[in-house]
Amino acid sequence: PSLCSLLNSNKFTLIGDNAFAGLSHLQYLFIENNDIQALSKATFRGLKSLTHLSLANNNLQTLPRDLFKPLDILSDLDLRGNTLACDCKIKWLVEWLENTNTTVPAVFCSTPGQFEGQRIRDLALGDFQCITTDFVMHQVLPFQAVSAEPFTYASDLYVALAQPSASSCSILKWDYVERKLRDFDRIPAHSAVHCKPIVAQDQLYVVVAQLFGGSYIYRWDTAVDKFIKIQDIDSQKIRKPNDIEAFQIDGDWYFVIADSSKAGSTSLYRLNQNGFYSHQALHAWHRDTDVEYVENDGKPRLIISSSSQAPIIYQWNRAQKQFVPQGEVGEMLDVQMVKHFRAKRDQFLCLSRYIGDSKVVRWEGQRFVEVQTLPSRGSMVMQPFAVGQRQYLALGSDFSFTHVYLWEEEKQKFAKFQELSVQAPRAFRAVPAADVQLLLAPSFKANTLVYRHVVVDLSL
Repeated sequence: PSLCSLLNSNKFTLIGDNAFAGLSHLQYLFIENNDIQALSKATFRGLKSLTHLSLANNNLQTLPRDLFKPLDILSDLDLRGNTLACDCKIKWLVEWLENTNTTVPAVFCSTPGQFEGQRIRDLALGDFQCITTDFVMHQVLPFQAVSAEPFTYASDLYVALAQPSASSCSILKWDYVERKLRDFDRIPAHSAVHCKPIVAQDQLYVVVAQLFGGSYIYRWDTAVDKFIKIQDIDSQKIRKPNDIEAFQIDGDWYFVIADSSKAGSTSLYRLNQNGFYSHQALHAWHRDTDVEYVENDGKPRLIISSSSQAPIIYQWNRAQKQFVPQGEVGEMLDVQMVKHFRAKRDQFLCLSRYIGDSKVVRWEGQRFVEVQTLPSRGSMVMQPFAVGQRQYLALGSDFSFTHVYLWEEEKQKFAKFQELSVQAPRAFRAVPAADVQLLLAPSFKANTLVYRHVVVDLSL
């Protein structure tokens, strides 16, 4: 017997799960001219014999994913006269319409503007921008820190954190099973401002920069599984260290310490068989706040920012094995920090300032051209970092939220993306931990936070 159900011109607004349970012989179902705004995912479960379904002239704006999956032999479906929003939640319907044998009269998009009036069947799956990302809290490290440096040693992932209030350099190890950072070891460091791990020739060194009491280099001794202090760094030159960068040039390992005292000098050290040796004094008496190593067109460069002048560019001279001053970055004064990133072929610098606006500038052969200005009152850190194909920028502040921006290649600009609540951040470091992408945010005043980068498909 042909079974038919008419639910027309009622005042329904919602039809819930299993609404037609027990009607397995029903063949025709017409739910028309109601004010139905929502159906639940399992509304039509159990309607194995249904061949004709009409939901015409309702107020449906979206349809739950795989709504028609239980209807094995559906031959006719009428969705006309609804106000369907052609967004990610309806992407599945476009796919279903492409592959189904069911006859479906044309249905049109009501929103968004760019699709208004278009036939849903004509939309391409590529029209839907459904992949987005998010930074979510992954772990809270119950201590303050001012720097974070990830490194890999003997196939394991570690992070070194400078903790001035705990008088130590903390080394944490990534636990691949628990997917968390765990305590591994600590190096006593009475007023640590930076702990820089360097893995060179299968040895692990940690350069420990302290505000008071000199700076030191430790080496991991595999015979005793301990960090052993191997040398002091000349405290006449390095009085108030601020930042450390390590890099290789032509197979040799170097590190450079930015010194922020009036009487000290930013200095370059080179590794030989027995340890790191003073190689070159750079930029004396300028209260340097930050140093960045950049290589483009095969030319190694250092960019040193200071509180007393515009950032200075040094270029490596291969014959002399020294860095030679090469000019300045624009007329930017009082730059706290210089960081670089690449997008496609271009090289950019991010210049953060505590007072005034921070800038993004692009390298154009001989000079830098400003591309963007970002308001940044109270910013001590502006860190570009990439996760996969996406280029982000984290701009911290001592007075408000951290703003995460996302680079838009066609506009050559960063767009606001997300706010993170980090108190007085002093660094942001992206850490690729196997299948998890982390963002570490050391805080000067509160717990150090670990965020996880997640990719979200809005069409699921």
